[in-house]
Amino acid sequence: MTDIHQEPAPPGPDTPVLEISGLEVAYRTAEGGSRPAVRGVDLRVAAGEVVALVGESGSGKSTTAHAALHLLPRGGEVTGGRIRLDGRDLSDLTAKEWQAVRGRHVGLVPQDPTVSLNPVVRVGDQVAEVLVIHGLARRADAKVRAVELLRQAGVDDPAARARQYPHQLSGGLRQRVLIAIAIAAGPRLIVADEPTSALDVTVQRRILDHLDTLVRETGTAVLLITHDLGVAADRADRIVVLEGGVVVEEGPSARLLADPRHPYTRALLAAAPSLASSRLVVRGGGGAAPAGAGRATDGRPDAGTAVSSAEGTAAPVLALDGVRKEFALPRGAERRTLVAVDDVSLAVGRGRTYALVGESGSGKSTTARLALRLERASAGRVVFRGQDITAARGGALRALRRGFQVVYQSPYASLDPRFTVEQIVAEPLRAYGVGDRAERADRARALIEDVALPADVLRRGPRELSGGQRQRVAIARALALQPDLVVLDEPVSALDVSVQAQILELLVRLQGEHGLAYLFISHDLAVVRQVADQVGVMSRGRLVESGAADQILLDPQEDYTRELVAAIPGRRAVQRLETA
Repeated sequence: MTDIHQEPAPPGPDTPVLEISGLEVAYRTAEGGSRPAVRGVDLRVAAGEVVALVGESGSGKSTTAHAALHLLPRGGEVTGGRIRLDGRDLSDLTAKEWQAVRGRHVGLVPQDPTVSLNPVVRVGDQVAEVLVIHGLARRADAKVRAVELLRQAGVDDPAARARQYPHQLSGGLRQRVLIAIAIAAGPRLIVADEPTSALDVTVQRRILDHLDTLVRETGTAVLLITHDLGVAADRADRIVVLEGGVVVEEGPSARLLADPRHPYTRALLAAAPSLASSRLVVRGGGGAAPAGAGRATDGRPDAGTAVSSAEGTAAPVLALDGVRKEFALPRGAERRTLVAVDDVSLAVGRGRTYALVGESGSGKSTTARLALRLERASAGRVVFRGQDITAARGGALRALRRGFQVVYQSPYASLDPRFTVEQIVAEPLRAYGVGDRAERADRARALIEDVALPADVLRRGPRELSGGQRQRVAIARALALQPDLVVLDEPVSALDVSVQAQILELLVRLQGEHGLAYLFISHDLAVVRQVADQVGVMSRGRLVESGAADQILLDPQEDYTRELVAAIPGRRAVQRLETA
């Protein structure tokens, strides 16, 4: 076997950088048996090529990537097949030999920079560590080189950033640090495992643009793991589709997008909101609205106009009137307060959906907390069902909260793992003293049926459910007290595209059946255009544009909104198809 510590002979021109043939992976079960996770996967990635491995959770895409890096979790085992890098067989390497491969010949960009970076080590030192470990530079030289690598990875002011700790950086900057670590040793292959799934669309686009540049300039091969068909269609030369650990279809991105041949591929594409045509009629209207409709002349939303256009003269369920929220800053700061929300006005009518969109830090989640009275406004008014609740407190506020509920981004984090599903759904009824035990159990059963779950889930705990099932449980709990308003804070961003589509269809159905008003918080405009009647675009705490959904998304007037729309994944691929 070739000594992996030596530089290999140059591969032939037709030799793929990564070649996986007949890969079989299984996980040991608690009963002592094994469960197959990957079955007979063949995969090739050439120099300068981006290959996307796509599929739903459990399809085997991350298992395939981790097997290629010898990073399977405990209990996982490669039971068959071969893995070759530049023609060298890596299948039988020892753990120590793999340490010489990872980082030096193969770079990894993991999904979550929060848990992938050492919180007590400066980011420059973490980049330099790769060079030191692989003997490519002395420590002093490595620190200098780390600054240049951060610059190559698109980090602004890299010398200053190198001295910072991960918690001092935004999510996008932390992801760029991971890219700098991945490219530090000049690897032939980069495995990017959901590298942008937790990022805003504009940050996502900049990260992926940078990876594209690296591929063009260095000829690096990239294996991109993603559940986002829009990202795959935009960025990959070829797409490999996995279902149940088996490759069901592969081919050039343009061909696969235009002519998917396997039913599973067609289902994934149909469920991907980012691949919907730009000519798609938005649910809130039947075509582009006239310029200026529903929008105040100074760019600020006219809440009354928005409601009257959607609801006639009916009073809105929720209205925010010039709300402002300031947070006190620590002593010694240049400013005494941080203005998180500044003069925001909006209205949500019965049976309507108002979507607040914007990047992280734009103020949309703080606005939602003001609407739910989880934060007190520094100025302005919060009006619910025609009643000013800005200063409500104590028992009066508690009584009002029966009328508005919230569904959070992470259903697992928001469900008590000690409770059964029946206890979770019935908890609001118990808290407000609604019905006796038998009546609450009957109500929980009806709610579970309403969100299209089988009755047997009532006896299970959250750990026994899939992500989509847990989110349905969270929705059922939110409906228990028959609210008029539901605030949905990124309710589908943590879900696969097919599950996303199911949850969005469920929300639309429930809204029609119960006349619910939705305040929908999202950074994903592809999702928003499927469900929203009205859209408000937030930037730096202010609403910069607001109006009918089709008008804002198809004819944006503000540069910031145009940038958000242009960053929707899959947009480039759809435009290529439409002009072909």
